[in-house]
Amino acid sequence: MTDEAVNSEYSNGASKGENGLIGRQSDAIPGRFGDPMEIPHVIYSQGGGKARPTRPMFLCLHGWGSNEQDLAQMMRYVAPGNDYVSLRAPLVLQAEGPGEFGSGTGAYSWFHDGVPTGEDLDRDIFAAATAVDNWVSEHIDPERELVPIGFSQGAALAIHLLRVHPERYRAVAALSGFVAPGQVPGTAPADDRLGDMEKPVFYGYGDLDNVLPKYEIYGATAWLEEHTWLTVKNYHQLDHAVSPAEFADLTQWLLLNNISSGVV
Repeated sequence: MTDEAVNSEYSNGASKGENGLIGRQSDAIPGRFGDPMEIPHVIYSQGGGKARPTRPMFLCLHGWGSNEQDLAQMMRYVAPGNDYVSLRAPLVLQAEGPGEFGSGTGAYSWFHDGVPTGEDLDRDIFAAATAVDNWVSEHIDPERELVPIGFSQGAALAIHLLRVHPERYRAVAALSGFVAPGQVPGTAPADDRLGDMEKPVFYGYGDLDNVLPKYEIYGATAWLEEHTWLTVKNYHQLDHAVSPAEFADLTQWLLLNNISSGVV
């Protein structure tokens, strides 16, 4: 490749390293889109995630500015009879420290922006999904069924785990999530085989979502319809949030797919 071709290929600020998977410098969070990541901290359900080994385990992935405590609390409502592990995102928005009423848990992000788009999203979501999948390989029994469940950024990441390593994950629950465009080669390596697997996916969103543009939601729905066995729910008068109605639908979906026991 000539020097001119190299300069043209990386004129958008992408790094020459990591086979083009490292992108431009972020204006929101220090670092480059696509920088390799590692999972810094996790919490397990009672019994270290091994109290109910015959049921699938949930892999909880929080959203922008939240932390590992968020979805861990939600599991009490949607699948109290299952084990879970809840992961903290590696990018720090506000470090853990003393809180007003005790120890604070901080605020974190999976991506170098709240809702990145285009090649920025491709690179960041691949880096995050690789970090999560590597952590799973190192810490979870390969025979244990896993169901990623996430909100917002975490929902996008839960979906992308199917695009990286679909054989490892039983199903996905994505709440107010979005889908990467897959423009950067190598960032969604399993897309070609995913559609034949008919992986169950629950996708819920509010019709008043004030974070995700409508085209992002409709695009995610269309992509999931093509690549997964999709159940989609639209919630009236709900913004970028979850609701009791969504919890009820999610609980029913888990029962229908034999993921949750339904025992409270």
